[in-house]
Amino acid sequence: MFLLLPFDSLIVNLLGISLTVLFTLLLVFIIVPAVFGVSFGIRKLYMKTLLKIFAWATLRMERGAKEKNHQLYKPYTNGIIAKDPTSLEEEIKEIRRSGSSKALDNTPEFELSDIFYFCRKGMETIMDDEVTKRFSAEELESWNLLSRTNYNFQYISLRLTVLWGLGVLVRYCLLLPLRVALAFTGISLLVVGTTMVGYLPNGRFKEFLSKHVHLMCYRICVRALTAIITYHDRKNRPRNGGICVANHTSPIDVIILASDGYYAMVGQVHGGLMGVIQRAMVKACPHVWFERSEVKDRHLVARRLTEHVQDKSKLPILIFPEGTCINNTSVMMFKKGSFEIGATVYPVAIKYDPQFGDAFWNSSKYGMVTYLLRMMTSWAIVCSVWYLPPMTRQAEEDAVQFANRVKSAIARQGGLVDLLWDGGLKREKVKDTFKEEQQKLYSKMIVGNHEDRSRS
Repeated sequence: MFLLLPFDSLIVNLLGISLTVLFTLLLVFIIVPAVFGVSFGIRKLYMKTLLKIFAWATLRMERGAKEKNHQLYKPYTNGIIAKDPTSLEEEIKEIRRSGSSKALDNTPEFELSDIFYFCRKGMETIMDDEVTKRFSAEELESWNLLSRTNYNFQYISLRLTVLWGLGVLVRYCLLLPLRVALAFTGISLLVVGTTMVGYLPNGRFKEFLSKHVHLMCYRICVRALTAIITYHDRKNRPRNGGICVANHTSPIDVIILASDGYYAMVGQVHGGLMGVIQRAMVKACPHVWFERSEVKDRHLVARRLTEHVQDKSKLPILIFPEGTCINNTSVMMFKKGSFEIGATVYPVAIKYDPQFGDAFWNSSKYGMVTYLLRMMTSWAIVCSVWYLPPMTRQAEEDAVQFANRVKSAIARQGGLVDLLWDGGLKREKVKDTFKEEQQKLYSKMIVGNHEDRSRS
């Protein structure tokens, strides 16, 4: 029989006590508040403490950089080139006037000087591409003790280096294990809870349990990221039979919204762990999952979504119409599919605060595991969510115009740049239709003026 030495027995007892205390703290301060949707204010106190540390560290670095004559911040601006909001015709008129005494009205034919307009536009696009920079994380002008948020920071003093080292220890040795444990707890409870609820007969009791199991598990996952979320205008939260559309920055957008509301998810069927979660969730709630072969069938997707929203007893569908993650500085083109089915649309604007951790997922650079590791080793995820008033398609609007109106409302509320570009340009080449549009504008300017002169 194996006997423990007194020293070994002491270590085992201390380990047991530590695990018991840890589990009790998780249960009292995280899991139970998540079940009832309450907060003790610990995360907000943690955020205020971090802000004070960041402010001190930034001031210390600025003072040290000034003493050493070191450039602390990279010269960066969102607008490298000053661009006037003028039309193609107006700009070519100006080029022709500066090159000769002829005006455009007197010279409807092509002029060699016209190529300078297109050359200049091409150079401006290369130097200040408003699309590509939406897919890279923005650097901060203040230091949050994360070296990845501003690569221009260098060694300043021993105190700051020690502070940064303590931050690494706290994030990787304390916060990371705690967050992994919480994430595992939340996902496990989601799979087990929704599977058990799925065996109940359909009815109000099953719907009640499903709603609270989903909310509890998502709130635990939110705490696994130390997410501090401020929700505005909750009276406008999506209702049954509608579609919730939001700008898309990160996969955790789903958790952010689902921890405050009950939604039907839309997505492609996956394998592995994600597949296990999807199969468990759909047993308790009517989510809309598509097989890989069905995703590209627009008519099938539209029909399934239409059938869902026409049943006013079913949950609102959560959709991100951009189709890809944008770095939370702008909103890009909304795909028109979800705006064609005639349902009430509930716009939601999500804005993250990058000071505590960058939530943007650059999927072309980081895999999902690497991204989640970066999230769980950040200080916190801080964001604001605005529920906008519901919007419906007007009689004279087509789906594209309706989508643009909703997108503009989200961009305006979230303080984001409203762009017409397709987020698919992240991985694809510019479509020929974009080039043809510019060609048609120039041809219309030349041919149109020539036809007007012929009639006169």
